[in-house]
Amino acid sequence: MKRRFQRKLGERRYKKLFVISTEGAKTEPEYFKLLQHENVVLKVLSSKGGLHNSPLHVLKRMEQYLQKNPLRKTDEAWIVIDKDQWSDEQIMELHRWAKKSPNRGLAVSTPKFELLLLKHYEHGFGTMSSHECTARLKQYFPTYDKGIPAGKFSLVEIQQAIHRAKQRDNPPCKEWPRATGTTVYRLLEKILLAHGS
Repeated sequence: MKRRFQRKLGERRYKKLFVISTEGAKTEPEYFKLLQHENVVLKVLSSKGGLHNSPLHVLKRMEQYLQKNPLRKTDEAWIVIDKDQWSDEQIMELHRWAKKSPNRGLAVSTPKFELLLLKHYEHGFGTMSSHECTARLKQYFPTYDKGIPAGKFSLVEIQQAIHRAKQRDNPPCKEWPRATGTTVYRLLEKILLAHGS
């Protein structure tokens, strides 16, 4: 008697999608590119040539994308901006948007995203201004000029940056860092969790 041939159906692993709308046109997209992994899809919506980078424009880019590409329940949408010169009222609008759904997030760096990069090397204590932040980063990364080469940071260095940012955000802020700090680590933790790292 012949045995029936049964084909095993392959299981396709679900890739978690993170849609990330950024203020920056170069640094943030290149940084998030470092986090690409077989288990995740990172879709970065960045400003073109540094134009249209206000909080309202960053939010509008996200809303336009989500209108055409609705999220699945397990996917996430994040807005990543700097506090820099933006007013609390402008950032509060993004905070309200993020609070409307559990799969939305807002990550703010005060004074700017380069503080997160600095945290790959040290805590960054005392970096109050954008200028101080960049100057301190260049002590470790002398060629830094908004670009981040592929493979620049190892997984261990990224985990150290998360740890340092988390230590600073204690107790965790409910909105965004009013003093020097960054909540981008919250997004990084979720991406690494989706990696299985």
